Amino acid sequence: QVQFVESWVGLFQPVGSLTLSCAASGFAFSDVGMAWYRLSPGMVRDVVAHITDDGGHSTAVLSVRGRFNISRDNEKNTLYLRMNNLKPEDTANYYCYVEPVTRWTLQQWRGSNFWGQGTQVTVSS
Repeated sequence: QVQFVESWVGLFQPVGSLTLSCAASGFAFSDVGMAWYRLSPGMVRDVVAHITDDGGHSTAVLSVRGRFNISRDNEKNTLYLRMNNLKPEDTANYYCYVEPVTRWTLQQWRGSNFWGQGTQVTVSS
């Protein structure tokens, strides 16, 4: 069964920085591109950053570019999101899932709903 479990990594981080992790299981993690999404109150869940299956290429939306970095460890079936210089507008529940193109094109993922609980990030001003 496909499962995603999102959490924070570590307890002590520089002020304004945070690393999220996502443990994935139930599918061939190393075969698919992955992404981090976020959902803020009153908004739709939207992609923040995504990375290719081998981790060789990644991209992030303009609002977080230069501050957030997505990475993956295919040996551990784990996806990461390093967040620096956090801003109040980054406040959201963060989720990991397969990247958007995979979601809409591969039969295994089309119309799927395997979302985890996400992990809440709250940034105060």
